Order: sequence, then C-alpha cells, then structure tokens
Amino acid sequence: MGLELVLDLGRQPPANSLRKAAADPVPRVPLELCRCPTCGLAQLTETVSPEFLFSRYVWVTGTSQVAHRYSATFSKRLLQRANMAAGAVYEVASNDGTFLRPFAEGGMRVLGIDPAQNIADAASKAGIPTVADFFGTSCASRVVTAHGAADIILARNVLPHVPEPRDIVAGMAICLRDNGIGAIEFHRADTIVRELHYDSIYHEHVCYFSLRDVERLLDSAGLHAFDVDDSPISGGSWVIYFAKKRRPVTAALELARSTESRLRLDEGYTWHDFANRCHDHAREFTNLVREAATSGQRIIGYGASARSSTLLNYCGIGTRDLACIADKSPHKHGTIAPGSDLPIVAPATAFAQRPDRVALLAWNFRDEILEDMARDFQWRGPVLVPLPGKPNWINTQ
Repeated sequence: MGLELVLDLGRQPPANSLRKAAADPVPRVPLELCRCPTCGLAQLTETVSPEFLFSRYVWVTGTSQVAHRYSATFSKRLLQRANMAAGAVYEVASNDGTFLRPFAEGGMRVLGIDPAQNIADAASKAGIPTVADFFGTSCASRVVTAHGAADIILARNVLPHVPEPRDIVAGMAICLRDNGIGAIEFHRADTIVRELHYDSIYHEHVCYFSLRDVERLLDSAGLHAFDVDDSPISGGSWVIYFAKKRRPVTAALELARSTESRLRLDEGYTWHDFANRCHDHAREFTNLVREAATSGQRIIGYGASARSSTLLNYCGIGTRDLACIADKSPHKHGTIAPGSDLPIVAPATAFAQRPDRVALLAWNFRDEILEDMARDFQWRGPVLVPLPGKPNWINTQ
C-alpha cells in the first residue's frame, strides 16, 4: 500500500539553501507531507541528499539564549536519571556543543559527532571535542574503537533529519554501555497537529514522530524507554529516556502514551483535518501581512529560521511584503532567503530601516526575541505572531 498524501506545500527550495546573490540558482523540490497507512508514520515524499543539507550548516545552537538556559536543565535531568557523577557523554548531531558543555563543566568526558565540518571545527576549538561525521552504525563502531563506549548518549532534534532513523538508533545502542542510559529529543507530532506547526515541515525533516513511533525505533535496537520529559525546543518536544536494561516505566511515560493515543495520530482523519486547518491558517496569515503592507507600512521579519522558509514560501510572501529578515546569526548575514528572496541582515541593520511592524517568523523563540527587541531597539510597535494557533498582531507597547 502506497503513501497517503496529507499536505502539499508546493515546490520549495531546501530551507537553509541561503545564497549570496538573487541570481544564484536554488533548487526547488516538492514539499509534500504524507503518512503511511500501515504504520501511521508522517513523512515526506522527497528526500534531499544529507550531504547537501548538512555538510556545511548555518544554524548554531548557541545563538539562542533559550537553548543555553535549557541545556543546563537538560543535563541535570539526564544526570538524575543516570545516577552518576562521572563518565563519558556522547552527543549525536552535537552542533556547536552547547548541550555537551554542562556535562564537560561537571567533569565528565564529552564527545560530539556532527556532520557539518564548519560547526565541528568551531566546537572543537571552543573546547568540545567533536568528530565531523554522519552518525549511524558504521560511525558508531569507529567512535567506540577510538574513544570507548558512552555512559550517556543523547540525540537532540536529529531523528527527523535522517532518511534512516533506525540506523541512528542502532548506532546509539552500539555506543552505549550495558548499564548506561540515553535520551532522544524530538518535535512532538501531537503538538505539530494540535498547534498547526506546519512551518516545521521542510526538507531537513524527513519524518514527524509520535511517541509511539520513537518507542518502536528503540525496540528495534534492543533499547527500552522508561521515562519522558517535556522540552521547550521547536515549540514543544519530547525527551524520551531509554536504557539497554529494562527499568520500571514511570507514570509520566504512561500518561504521555495514553494522552497521545486519545489524539488518534495513527488515523488518517486526524492528519487530513490538520491539513485543512493549515490551509485556513496560511490564508489568514497572508491576509494580515498583505493588509499592512498594502497600506504602506514597512514590515520586517525576525528570524531567518528554516521554518520561516516554509511559512513564507507556502504563503507566497516575499519582497513586496517584507523589507528584510533580521537574524542574530552572523552566518546568515548578507545572504538571501531561499524562495522569498528576502535579504537576511543583522537585527541592528533591520531596525535602522525604522519599521512600522515586525513579523515574528521564529515564533518558537517568541519571549527571547520580544525581550531582545525591547532592550536593544526600544521596540514598542505591533508584532505579528503566526503560531501556535491563529495568527494575530500583538501590541508590545
């Protein structure tokens, strides 16, 4: 039985294919969300080469203060469950090492594995040893040979990014000591559906996992889930904890399982209703932007995130609607957003244009960005918050 189409977001460029000039070519690939009618997994129909997407990367975890603060909480939670004060901690897709740093500062031996050579080099220079490689069973065997096994292994926001998630989880099992524990963080499918996170659908995210889906992956690798936590990342994620040896399942995990089951994520109706609501939302968001733009008001976007690319391209919003996109990451400054052709600039450059309104494209960092705009640019004007739920202008005065 073939895959069942859920939501067609059109032919879009890969979300992070930023370029220096508008004339530079950018590929466009169908962006279609579908689901397997047999197992229920939500996934894309087209896969872009991981080498194209990740060998050089522009998202740096440490750019976000939310991530910095959460990294300390994350490490404490994991260490409490591991019940150890020393040992080896490995992270899959570790980016700049922000989430390994609290473990290193606590005296543990850390190792990151990340495919982006530029990010891995920067992390190593900053004191977080990082191997530049695509993680999987082959990489895991090389890591264990060179560095030994891990007492703790974690993978944050990586499973959705890979065409072969089973290979990632199996690699984690290879790296993990028999008495060790692991953690996998992933954007919650129930939150995506309930809060309309369709902007999280882009080519880097091949699959959209429910708790049940991830537990199946763990089972296939001989790993056993025993607990779960909420995470603020991506606007709402799960962190699922697992071990090689069975542990008593916590009440939190039992509750999460039953809550997810009641949402019926394994039924096609749930996803098709999600698609219909996405169409309505996109129309409302576009109308709000266009009404302000056609009245002569200057609007800037804030947050040149991958999810902003999906939102802008699906809604057809570009240079006639927004003046530019502000972003804190220097890796993105002086580039052009794919599809929308909007220039990406430093926040100071964007606010020097004296905008009348701001479209908060990176809405999942809402509180941090509103605080930055008020403190650094004395912003008190209207801000368009697209998600979660209905888009609306809020007054920050």
